[in-house]
Amino acid sequence: MFETFGFDDTTAREASVLFGLGLGLAFGVLAQVTRFCLRRALVGEDRRAAMGVWLTALAVAVIGTQGAVAMGWIGFGDHRFLAAQLPVAAIVLGGLAFGAGMVLTRGCVSRLTVLAGGGNLRAVLVLLVFAVTAHATLKGVLAPLRTGLGGLTVELGTFTSLAALPGGAGLWAGLIAGAALLYALRSGASRLPLVGAAAIGLLVPLGWVGTGFILFDEFEPITTESLSFTSPMSETLFFTVASSAVPAGFGPALVGGVVLGALAAALLRGQFAWQSFEAPAQTGRYLAGAVLMGVGGVLAGGCTLGAGLSGVPTLSVAALLALASIALGGIAMNAALARSLAGSGAPRPIRQAQPAE
Repeated sequence: MFETFGFDDTTAREASVLFGLGLGLAFGVLAQVTRFCLRRALVGEDRRAAMGVWLTALAVAVIGTQGAVAMGWIGFGDHRFLAAQLPVAAIVLGGLAFGAGMVLTRGCVSRLTVLAGGGNLRAVLVLLVFAVTAHATLKGVLAPLRTGLGGLTVELGTFTSLAALPGGAGLWAGLIAGAALLYALRSGASRLPLVGAAAIGLLVPLGWVGTGFILFDEFEPITTESLSFTSPMSETLFFTVASSAVPAGFGPALVGGVVLGALAAALLRGQFAWQSFEAPAQTGRYLAGAVLMGVGGVLAGGCTLGAGLSGVPTLSVAALLALASIALGGIAMNAALARSLAGSGAPRPIRQAQPAE
Protein backbone atom coordinates (compact mmCIF):
# COMPACT_ATOMS: atom_id res chain seq x y z
CA MET A 1 0.00 0.00 0.00
CA PHE A 2 2.85 2.39 0.80
CA GLU A 3 3.82 2.88 -2.85
CA THR A 4 0.35 4.32 -3.56
CA PHE A 5 1.10 7.33 -1.36
CA GLY A 6 3.44 8.69 -4.02
CA PHE A 7 6.46 9.35 -1.81
CA ASP A 8 9.53 9.92 -3.97
CA ASP A 9 12.18 10.52 -1.33
CA THR A 10 10.93 8.35 1.54
CA THR A 11 11.09 4.56 1.71
CA ALA A 12 8.81 2.32 3.75
CA ARG A 13 11.71 1.58 6.10
CA GLU A 14 12.33 5.28 6.69
CA ALA A 15 8.63 5.84 7.33
CA SER A 16 8.63 2.91 9.77
CA VAL A 17 11.16 4.79 11.91
CA LEU A 18 8.72 7.65 12.43
CA PHE A 19 5.90 5.20 12.96
CA GLY A 20 7.88 3.22 15.55
CA LEU A 21 8.86 6.41 17.33
CA GLY A 22 5.23 7.53 17.57
CA LEU A 23 4.06 4.11 18.74
CA GLY A 24 6.81 4.04 21.36
CA LEU A 25 6.01 7.52 22.62
CA ALA A 26 2.38 6.55 23.13
CA PHE A 27 3.26 3.32 24.90
CA GLY A 28 5.84 5.04 27.11
CA VAL A 29 3.36 7.63 28.33
CA LEU A 30 0.52 5.15 28.85
CA ALA A 31 2.68 2.50 30.53
CA GLN A 32 4.19 5.07 32.89
CA VAL A 33 0.76 6.29 33.95
CA THR A 34 -0.82 2.82 34.33
CA ARG A 35 2.32 1.06 35.71
CA PHE A 36 1.66 -1.60 33.10
CA CYS A 37 3.62 -4.80 33.85
CA LEU A 38 2.88 -8.52 33.77
CA ARG A 39 5.27 -9.25 36.65
CA ARG A 40 3.28 -6.93 38.87
CA ALA A 41 0.08 -8.64 37.70
CA LEU A 42 1.44 -12.05 38.69
CA VAL A 43 3.26 -11.46 41.98
CA GLY A 44 2.85 -7.79 42.92
CA GLU A 45 1.21 -6.58 46.11
CA ASP A 46 -1.77 -5.32 44.07
CA ARG A 47 -1.70 -8.24 41.61
CA ARG A 48 -5.46 -8.54 41.16
CA ALA A 49 -5.96 -4.95 40.05
CA ALA A 50 -2.74 -5.06 38.01
CA MET A 51 -3.91 -8.23 36.27
CA GLY A 52 -7.17 -6.47 35.44
CA VAL A 53 -5.20 -3.70 33.78
CA TRP A 54 -3.04 -6.15 31.81
CA LEU A 55 -6.02 -8.24 30.69
CA THR A 56 -7.91 -5.14 29.56
CA ALA A 57 -5.06 -4.35 27.18
CA LEU A 58 -5.00 -7.96 26.00
CA ALA A 59 -8.75 -8.01 25.33
CA VAL A 60 -8.60 -4.84 23.23
CA ALA A 61 -5.51 -6.12 21.41
CA VAL A 62 -7.25 -9.40 20.54
CA ILE A 63 -10.41 -7.69 19.30
CA GLY A 64 -8.49 -5.09 17.28
CA THR A 65 -6.03 -7.53 15.75
CA GLN A 66 -8.62 -10.11 14.75
CA GLY A 67 -10.84 -7.30 13.45
CA ALA A 68 -7.98 -6.21 11.17
CA VAL A 69 -7.54 -9.80 10.01
CA ALA A 70 -11.27 -10.07 9.26
CA MET A 71 -11.07 -6.85 7.22
CA GLY A 72 -8.30 -8.39 5.15
CA TRP A 73 -5.76 -5.75 6.12
CA ILE A 74 -3.26 -8.16 7.67
CA GLY A 75 -2.62 -11.88 7.88
CA PHE A 76 -0.24 -14.06 9.85
CA GLY A 77 -0.01 -17.11 7.60
CA ASP A 78 3.71 -16.56 6.95
CA HIS A 79 4.57 -15.19 10.39
CA ARG A 80 6.96 -17.10 12.63
CA PHE A 81 4.23 -17.35 15.28
CA LEU A 82 2.34 -19.72 12.97
CA ALA A 83 5.21 -21.98 11.88
CA ALA A 84 4.10 -25.60 11.46
CA GLN A 85 7.11 -26.85 13.44
CA LEU A 86 6.61 -25.78 17.07
CA PRO A 87 9.98 -25.49 18.92
CA VAL A 88 8.35 -26.61 22.13
CA ALA A 89 11.53 -27.09 24.18
CA ALA A 90 12.89 -23.64 23.31
CA ILE A 91 9.58 -21.93 24.01
CA VAL A 92 8.91 -23.63 27.34
CA LEU A 93 12.46 -23.34 28.70
CA GLY A 94 12.82 -19.82 27.34
CA GLY A 95 9.51 -18.75 28.82
CA LEU A 96 10.40 -20.20 32.22
CA ALA A 97 13.77 -18.44 32.14
CA PHE A 98 12.25 -15.11 31.12
CA GLY A 99 9.58 -15.33 33.82
CA ALA A 100 12.17 -16.11 36.48
CA GLY A 101 14.36 -13.27 35.27
CA MET A 102 11.62 -10.67 35.37
CA VAL A 103 10.93 -11.54 39.02
CA LEU A 104 14.62 -11.22 39.90
CA THR A 105 14.75 -7.79 38.24
CA ARG A 106 11.33 -6.74 39.62
CA GLY A 107 10.00 -5.86 36.19
CA CYS A 108 9.49 -7.23 32.69
CA VAL A 109 11.53 -5.65 29.90
CA SER A 110 8.78 -3.27 28.83
CA ARG A 111 8.36 -2.04 32.41
CA LEU A 112 12.11 -1.65 32.86
CA THR A 113 12.30 0.40 29.65
CA VAL A 114 9.66 2.72 31.06
CA LEU A 115 11.51 2.90 34.40
CA ALA A 116 14.73 3.78 32.58
CA GLY A 117 12.96 6.82 31.19
CA GLY A 118 12.05 7.78 34.75
CA GLY A 119 15.65 7.81 35.97
CA ASN A 120 16.01 4.23 37.26
CA LEU A 121 19.66 3.30 36.72
CA ARG A 122 19.01 -0.28 37.83
CA ALA A 123 16.70 -0.62 34.85
CA VAL A 124 19.28 0.92 32.50
CA LEU A 125 21.92 -1.63 33.48
CA VAL A 126 19.46 -4.53 33.24
CA LEU A 127 18.40 -3.44 29.75
CA LEU A 128 22.00 -3.18 28.59
CA VAL A 129 22.83 -6.68 29.84
CA PHE A 130 19.54 -7.97 28.45
CA ALA A 131 20.30 -6.53 25.00
CA VAL A 132 23.83 -7.98 24.93
CA THR A 133 22.59 -11.40 26.05
CA ALA A 134 19.71 -11.40 23.57
CA HIS A 135 22.05 -10.48 20.72
CA ALA A 136 24.51 -13.17 21.79
CA THR A 137 21.67 -15.71 21.76
CA LEU A 138 20.46 -14.58 18.36
CA LYS A 139 23.78 -14.27 16.56
CA GLY A 140 26.65 -14.73 18.98
CA VAL A 141 28.25 -17.24 21.30
CA LEU A 142 24.92 -18.44 22.68
CA ALA A 143 23.41 -19.08 19.25
CA PRO A 144 24.19 -22.85 19.41
CA LEU A 145 21.92 -23.06 22.45
CA ARG A 146 19.13 -21.45 20.45
CA THR A 147 19.60 -23.63 17.40
CA GLY A 148 19.97 -26.80 19.49
CA LEU A 149 16.79 -26.28 21.48
CA GLY A 150 15.03 -24.90 18.41
CA GLY A 151 15.57 -28.22 16.67
CA LEU A 152 13.39 -30.05 19.21
CA THR A 153 10.03 -29.48 17.55
CA VAL A 154 6.51 -30.82 17.45
CA GLU A 155 4.61 -30.95 14.16
CA LEU A 156 1.39 -28.94 14.42
CA GLY A 157 0.38 -29.20 10.79
CA THR A 158 -2.52 -26.84 10.18
CA PHE A 159 -3.25 -26.39 13.89
CA THR A 160 -0.77 -23.60 14.49
CA SER A 161 -3.55 -21.20 15.45
CA LEU A 162 -6.72 -21.37 17.51
CA ALA A 163 -8.46 -20.22 14.33
CA ALA A 164 -8.00 -23.76 12.98
CA LEU A 165 -10.10 -25.22 15.80
CA PRO A 166 -13.90 -25.64 15.65
CA GLY A 167 -15.61 -22.26 15.85
CA GLY A 168 -12.82 -20.44 14.05
CA ALA A 169 -11.05 -17.19 14.87
CA GLY A 170 -14.20 -15.30 15.86
CA LEU A 171 -15.17 -17.76 18.58
CA TRP A 172 -11.72 -18.09 20.14
CA ALA A 173 -10.97 -14.38 19.96
CA GLY A 174 -14.32 -13.70 21.59
CA LEU A 175 -13.66 -16.23 24.36
CA ILE A 176 -10.22 -14.80 25.15
CA ALA A 177 -11.37 -11.18 25.05
CA GLY A 178 -14.59 -11.90 26.95
CA ALA A 179 -12.84 -13.79 29.75
CA ALA A 180 -10.18 -11.10 30.02
CA LEU A 181 -12.73 -8.28 30.22
CA LEU A 182 -14.83 -10.17 32.76
CA TYR A 183 -11.83 -10.55 35.03
CA ALA A 184 -10.83 -6.93 34.51
CA LEU A 185 -14.26 -5.63 35.49
CA ARG A 186 -14.12 -7.66 38.71
CA SER A 187 -10.49 -6.89 39.51
CA GLY A 188 -11.10 -3.73 41.47
CA ALA A 189 -8.84 -1.68 39.21
CA SER A 190 -9.78 1.99 38.99
CA ARG A 191 -11.18 3.52 35.83
CA LEU A 192 -8.15 5.56 34.71
CA PRO A 193 -5.71 2.62 34.58
CA LEU A 194 -8.32 0.53 32.75
CA VAL A 195 -8.85 3.25 30.15
CA GLY A 196 -5.09 3.63 29.76
CA ALA A 197 -4.73 -0.14 29.39
CA ALA A 198 -7.39 -0.16 26.67
CA ALA A 199 -5.37 2.49 24.83
CA ILE A 200 -2.25 0.32 25.17
CA GLY A 201 -4.23 -2.57 23.72
CA LEU A 202 -5.14 -0.46 20.69
CA LEU A 203 -1.46 0.12 19.97
CA VAL A 204 -1.04 -3.59 19.19
CA PRO A 205 -3.35 -3.77 16.15
CA LEU A 206 -2.12 -0.30 15.15
CA GLY A 207 1.40 -1.71 15.03
CA TRP A 208 0.37 -4.78 13.03
CA VAL A 209 -1.69 -2.74 10.55
CA GLY A 210 0.92 0.00 10.28
CA THR A 211 3.83 -2.29 9.44
CA GLY A 212 1.88 -5.01 7.65
CA PHE A 213 -0.59 -2.97 5.60
CA ILE A 214 -0.08 0.80 5.52
CA LEU A 215 3.71 0.59 5.15
CA PHE A 216 3.67 -2.53 3.03
CA ASP A 217 5.84 -2.05 -0.04
CA GLU A 218 6.19 -5.05 -2.34
CA PHE A 219 9.43 -3.66 -3.78
CA GLU A 220 11.12 -2.98 -0.41
CA PRO A 221 9.12 -4.95 2.18
CA ILE A 222 9.65 -4.42 5.89
CA THR A 223 8.98 -6.87 8.69
CA THR A 224 5.41 -7.04 9.95
CA GLU A 225 5.66 -6.38 13.69
CA SER A 226 4.01 -4.69 16.61
CA LEU A 227 4.90 -3.96 20.24
CA SER A 228 7.85 -6.11 21.32
CA PHE A 229 11.19 -5.63 23.04
CA THR A 230 13.49 -8.64 22.66
CA SER A 231 14.49 -8.24 19.02
CA PRO A 232 14.14 -4.42 19.09
CA MET A 233 16.53 -4.22 22.09
CA SER A 234 19.08 -6.29 20.20
CA GLU A 235 18.64 -4.10 17.12
CA THR A 236 18.96 -0.98 19.26
CA LEU A 237 22.26 -2.20 20.68
CA PHE A 238 23.60 -2.96 17.21
CA PHE A 239 22.35 0.35 15.81
CA THR A 240 23.91 2.28 18.70
CA VAL A 241 27.39 0.88 18.13
CA ALA A 242 27.26 0.73 14.32
CA SER A 243 24.76 3.34 13.15
CA SER A 244 26.95 4.42 10.24
CA ALA A 245 26.67 0.92 8.78
CA VAL A 246 23.22 -0.11 10.01
CA PRO A 247 20.21 2.04 9.08
CA ALA A 248 17.60 2.82 11.68
CA GLY A 249 14.47 0.71 11.71
CA PHE A 250 11.15 0.24 13.48
CA GLY A 251 12.65 -1.58 16.49
CA PRO A 252 15.22 0.98 17.67
CA ALA A 253 12.73 3.78 17.03
CA LEU A 254 10.13 1.98 19.16
CA VAL A 255 12.57 1.57 22.05
CA GLY A 256 13.69 5.18 21.82
CA GLY A 257 10.09 6.36 21.71
CA VAL A 258 9.19 4.40 24.84
CA VAL A 259 12.07 5.94 26.79
CA LEU A 260 11.18 9.45 25.64
CA GLY A 261 7.48 8.97 26.33
CA ALA A 262 8.15 7.62 29.80
CA LEU A 263 10.58 10.46 30.49
CA ALA A 264 8.02 13.08 29.44
CA ALA A 265 5.28 11.49 31.54
CA ALA A 266 7.55 11.17 34.59
CA LEU A 267 8.66 14.80 34.34
CA LEU A 268 5.12 16.11 33.87
CA ARG A 269 3.84 14.07 36.81
CA GLY A 270 6.78 14.99 39.06
CA GLN A 271 7.89 11.36 39.32
CA PHE A 272 11.33 11.53 37.73
CA ALA A 273 14.01 10.45 40.22
CA TRP A 274 17.50 9.01 39.93
CA GLN A 275 17.70 5.56 41.51
CA SER A 276 20.49 3.02 41.76
CA PHE A 277 21.45 -0.23 43.48
CA GLU A 278 21.48 -0.48 47.25
CA ALA A 279 23.80 -3.48 47.77
CA PRO A 280 26.12 -5.82 45.82
CA ALA A 281 23.74 -8.74 46.33
CA GLN A 282 20.94 -6.75 44.73
CA THR A 283 23.18 -5.95 41.78
CA GLY A 284 24.01 -9.62 41.30
CA ARG A 285 20.36 -10.61 41.42
CA TYR A 286 19.40 -8.04 38.81
CA LEU A 287 22.26 -9.05 36.52
CA ALA A 288 21.28 -12.72 36.78
CA GLY A 289 17.70 -11.78 35.94
CA ALA A 290 18.84 -9.75 32.94
CA VAL A 291 20.76 -12.71 31.53
CA LEU A 292 17.81 -15.06 32.07
CA MET A 293 15.48 -12.65 30.29
CA GLY A 294 17.92 -12.13 27.42
CA VAL A 295 18.30 -15.84 26.74
CA GLY A 296 14.69 -16.64 27.58
CA GLY A 297 13.16 -13.91 25.45
CA VAL A 298 14.96 -15.18 22.35
CA LEU A 299 14.19 -18.85 23.01
CA ALA A 300 10.53 -18.17 23.76
CA GLY A 301 10.13 -16.01 20.66
CA GLY A 302 9.38 -12.83 22.57
CA CYS A 303 8.80 -11.16 25.91
CA THR A 304 5.59 -10.40 27.78
CA LEU A 305 4.72 -7.93 25.02
CA GLY A 306 6.16 -9.59 21.93
CA ALA A 307 4.89 -13.09 22.66
CA GLY A 308 2.14 -12.03 25.06
CA LEU A 309 0.32 -8.80 24.35
CA SER A 310 1.16 -8.79 20.62
CA GLY A 311 1.50 -12.54 20.05
CA VAL A 312 -1.64 -13.89 21.70
CA PRO A 313 -3.96 -11.70 19.55
CA THR A 314 -2.67 -13.60 16.50
CA LEU A 315 -4.24 -16.69 18.18
CA SER A 316 -0.89 -18.45 17.79
CA VAL A 317 -0.42 -21.65 19.77
CA ALA A 318 3.28 -20.80 20.10
CA ALA A 319 2.49 -17.39 21.60
CA LEU A 320 -0.01 -18.88 24.06
CA LEU A 321 2.55 -21.48 25.15
CA ALA A 322 5.23 -18.79 25.56
CA LEU A 323 2.98 -16.57 27.68
CA ALA A 324 1.92 -19.49 29.88
CA SER A 325 5.56 -20.51 30.37
CA ILE A 326 6.59 -16.95 31.26
CA ALA A 327 3.80 -16.73 33.84
CA LEU A 328 4.74 -20.10 35.34
CA GLY A 329 8.42 -19.16 35.51
CA GLY A 330 7.59 -15.90 37.27
CA ILE A 331 5.31 -17.52 39.83
CA ALA A 332 7.83 -20.32 40.50
CA MET A 333 10.72 -17.89 41.03
CA ASN A 334 8.64 -15.72 43.34
CA ALA A 335 7.74 -18.80 45.40
CA ALA A 336 11.40 -19.86 45.51
CA LEU A 337 12.47 -16.42 46.75
CA ALA A 338 9.75 -16.49 49.41
CA ARG A 339 10.88 -19.95 50.61
CA SER A 340 14.50 -18.79 50.68
CA LEU A 341 13.57 -15.82 52.82
CA ALA A 342 11.49 -17.96 55.15
CA GLY A 343 14.26 -20.56 55.44
CA SER A 344 16.80 -17.94 56.44
CA GLY A 345 14.76 -17.11 59.52
CA ALA A 346 14.82 -13.43 58.68
CA PRO A 347 11.56 -11.55 59.08
CA ARG A 348 9.94 -10.47 55.85
CA PRO A 349 10.73 -6.76 55.44
CA ILE A 350 7.89 -4.30 55.41
CA ARG A 351 8.59 -1.63 52.84
CA GLN A 352 7.02 0.58 50.27
CA ALA A 353 6.47 -0.84 46.79
CA GLN A 354 9.50 -0.22 44.62
CA PRO A 355 9.16 1.62 41.31
CA ALA A 356 9.65 -1.60 39.35
CA GLU A 357 6.20 -2.57 40.51
